[in-house]
Amino acid sequence: MTIRRGTYDATKFDASPTDVADVVIIGAGPSGATYAKYLSSWGFHVVCLEQGRWYSNTEYLGAKDEYEMSLYGKWSKDANVRQAWEDYPTELSESDMIPVMYNAVGGATIHFGGHWARMLPSDFRVRTLDGVADDWPISYDDLTPFYDETDIEWAAAGLDGDPAYPPGAAPFPQPAFPIHAVGRKVAEGMNKLGWSWWPGANSIARKPVGDLVPCVRYGTCEAGCPNGSKASADVVQWPAALKNGATLVTGARVSEILTDERGLASGVVFLDRNGTERRLRAEQVILAANGIGTPRLLLMSQSKRHPNGLANSSDMVGRNLMLHPHSMVVGVFEEEFNTWLGPVGQNVQSYEFYETDKTRGHVRGAKWTSLCIGGPMAMGTMIPRGPVGAHGEDLLRDIKRMMGHAIMMVVVSEDLPNPENRVLLDPRLKDPSGLPAPKVIYKIDQNSKDLLAFHRARQREVLEAAGAYEIHEHELLNDEPGHLLGTARMGDDPETSVVNSFGQAHDVPNLRIADGSVFVTSAGVNPTSTIVALALRGAQEMVRQASELEVPL
Repeated sequence: MTIRRGTYDATKFDASPTDVADVVIIGAGPSGATYAKYLSSWGFHVVCLEQGRWYSNTEYLGAKDEYEMSLYGKWSKDANVRQAWEDYPTELSESDMIPVMYNAVGGATIHFGGHWARMLPSDFRVRTLDGVADDWPISYDDLTPFYDETDIEWAAAGLDGDPAYPPGAAPFPQPAFPIHAVGRKVAEGMNKLGWSWWPGANSIARKPVGDLVPCVRYGTCEAGCPNGSKASADVVQWPAALKNGATLVTGARVSEILTDERGLASGVVFLDRNGTERRLRAEQVILAANGIGTPRLLLMSQSKRHPNGLANSSDMVGRNLMLHPHSMVVGVFEEEFNTWLGPVGQNVQSYEFYETDKTRGHVRGAKWTSLCIGGPMAMGTMIPRGPVGAHGEDLLRDIKRMMGHAIMMVVVSEDLPNPENRVLLDPRLKDPSGLPAPKVIYKIDQNSKDLLAFHRARQREVLEAAGAYEIHEHELLNDEPGHLLGTARMGDDPETSVVNSFGQAHDVPNLRIADGSVFVTSAGVNPTSTIVALALRGAQEMVRQASELEVPL
């Protein structure tokens, strides 16, 4: 094979037509990196194609004066704002929310705050327990060993013994962060009401491990960690995968997954930044392009054998999009809390109202988390706008009054699957390479609206009990938190799902899907821990099946 190992730009791609990679992975985020690291450790020659580039932590602006301004441009959560070559636009005229994603080595973990939460046992049995959605084909116990292993890899920092979790989990590899003055104030209100709370877990290093150094609390986790303390896939997985002999190609935008006459995945077509089309043959293909990018590519890979898109005989590709709508309640206090101190990851969390209680008028629940707010521009977004909101000099006065004195509580709500919430190919909008952009159709249902209203009311009670003299409610954070789930769901029945419980496509046995697309339900927690646990489970099964796997001729 002539493809050299290591990392290089797609414009210098040097594969010959006779080259066949053992495995091609599309996407270098947390799930793709998990597969790359594990498979390469077993001797597979893995080639990963990533349309973004690899950032150094010296490029992140968290330690610079222009940091907050950059969040409205280069480091915006919205690809429609960034408009970089590696981004693709999204058509959102029929969406209640703005999908958050980032194309780079590390993917969404560049932008995530490091919240590290497992799903709970009930999250895998929603149909059985509450009569809605569907049960997963796996259980919490099936994932427990993979949660334990990825906790170590991702430097999870937490306090053991959270009563919200069942017993049996391995101890956290890193000690929990202090809960900060913000967390103590929230805990004070929770205690007065008799409600449960626990220090939140974060994938942010407290002590040196691997390439990670201890957090210095910049509080800028959601636009890259300038200190190299947050566990993101580019830091904790890719160096090891490359050392194992993997190949990482950046600036490579995949336009199609190819299939042979038997319907097996046989390789990929991709474009470099100059528009040059290139091809790479492969024995196995793993798709890890997030809950919007994955269905987009499957739909673009239409053929005579797969007229509705690849792996889509069930018509489930792109359907059941879940985006985790969040609400926020902000309390203002007389005390000073230094709320710009990090980490941005959760300091106090609560599962007090997580399980279904139908007397509330809705099913399912939410995790609560308390967070530090950041600088003055972030503080400005906490103040309501509109007819009674602050503007101009009033806005500046309110920022000065609230800065350091405001506490944010967020509702991480469960989002039920709806087949009409979906990803399609837009007939007009194109990405920088001329490929169809995804059209996102997403409407928040009444159950979510009722759920969010209930939890905001309870959070208001917490902040009032803690002594807040002013409270602002935000019904919806419309730039959802980067939780793109459900659009290629797993299941045992090929007529109602896209992949099996290991992420293997029912229609295309040598194609696997590794990202949050495979979620059956969203749970009410941040999904990254579950995404990487599922990816590790799938990778281990792929190695176990290695001698039995079908490959193209």
